[in-house]
Amino acid sequence: MRMISTNYRCFAPCPRGLEPALQEELQALDVQVLNRTEGGLSFSGSMADVYRANLESRLASRILVHLVTAPYRSETDVYKAAYDVAWSQLLPAAGTIKVKVSARQCGLPSLDFLTLRIKDAVCDRFVKETGRRPSVDTRRPDFRIDAFLDTTHVSLYLDTTGEPLFKRGFRQSSVDAPLRENLAAGLLHLAGWTGDVPLIDPLCGSGTIAIEAALRARHIAPGLGRRFAFEKLHGFDRTLWDTIRQESLRKQLAQSPAPIMASDLDARAIAAARRNARQAGVEADIKLSLQDLFSVVPPPGRSGLIMMNPPYGVRLGSMGDLDTFYRRLGQWMKQRCADWTVCLLTADLTAPKRIGLNPAKRTPLFNGGLECRLYAFPIVRGGMRRRKRVQDASSRPAEGPPPAQA
Repeated sequence: MRMISTNYRCFAPCPRGLEPALQEELQALDVQVLNRTEGGLSFSGSMADVYRANLESRLASRILVHLVTAPYRSETDVYKAAYDVAWSQLLPAAGTIKVKVSARQCGLPSLDFLTLRIKDAVCDRFVKETGRRPSVDTRRPDFRIDAFLDTTHVSLYLDTTGEPLFKRGFRQSSVDAPLRENLAAGLLHLAGWTGDVPLIDPLCGSGTIAIEAALRARHIAPGLGRRFAFEKLHGFDRTLWDTIRQESLRKQLAQSPAPIMASDLDARAIAAARRNARQAGVEADIKLSLQDLFSVVPPPGRSGLIMMNPPYGVRLGSMGDLDTFYRRLGQWMKQRCADWTVCLLTADLTAPKRIGLNPAKRTPLFNGGLECRLYAFPIVRGGMRRRKRVQDASSRPAEGPPPAQA
């Protein structure tokens, strides 16, 4: 089975909590979403759709093409399922491979042994058909083969991405605990930000949120600056890929429609953010400044989005430091951010109580293995409090909390 332009069943993993947003994103690319599950979703499409999803998706981590699903009762059954795939029609024998196995309620005793058996099956099939066998590279393989086992079936997927999609190709340097690019893009998607109103990140670190915002505002595909595993597959259609890239380039805007501002108290972070923005081609779209969060003053008379990933307790230090930070943050939001929406990603589920404001929305997300919440606080100007209460009482769903008030 060569990778030709026909219909494929695919799986796109993403950070947990972003599955509905990823569905919206892929449907906007005219991809047929089949099923949504925890940690990703399945879809069907042509190889052009596979190319385009790799290029355009801001939220997916990888694009995996389904090869086979077969029943199993033993490691031998898993070996046979992998051996039955015509690997030499997909991959060059000169390429390096890595096998990754994950399972849910699998009764077999060792995933490491299953990994070895699948690798053996791939290599044995290559030897039978070509007399050669691919080498294994567990660090930077040319091709990754993903296997997933449930209680009764094993499914094999071929990764068409290579380096994960959150590696856009522009990050040259970072500071402690950088936010992954697809999670940063997901925060913007969940906030409904499309580049039409100003954006501020007053705790920007190495600039990930601001850079993702500039790419989104200018319709720059996140995959334009990198290579993909599908480019090394047998049957790769260079003409089709060039056409898809050119279509994407034609959609770009010359500059962000709205201002994007980012700041940090750490000079090293600002230097890193500037280098990364320059590498991404959006340095002119982001106004970077060296300043403390609490000295940031959103432009008066305008409304927009303030998106930040504040330090978690483990980075701040003692619980007393955390209490002080959140108390000051709440005061800053009420005094400085009227008419703006403030969104916070934090692993501290008591943050709203510490801040002293009631979020209008809270979305569960995972930053790696760390459970977080994205809290949204629309800050209402104090002088409008009574009128807003009357308006909200008549228009807000009964279960929704009121907006935060300055």
